Amino acid sequence: MNVILWIIFGAIAGWIASVVMKTDWEQGPIADIILGIVGAVAGGLIMNFFGQAGVTGFNFYSLFVAVLGSIIILFVGRMFYRT
Repeated sequence: MNVILWIIFGAIAGWIASVVMKTDWEQGPIADIILGIVGAVAGGLIMNFFGQAGVTGFNFYSLFVAVLGSIIILFVGRMFYRT
């Protein structure tokens, strides 16, 4: 059941980040899922660096952390892709 929750969580976080960064039309649902899961890991590492808790479960705080990490990944990827 945890794998299914990670996929759903990744899809939601990746989709929100892609809408915020206006890349929703460039990527599909699989890319949103991957972006959300990788963003959750990256966001957790970033929050741990600042002394806060990372992804703690299926809640709004963890969704915020995952979206934050996904936005940062999209931003950095856009910097390398466009230059």
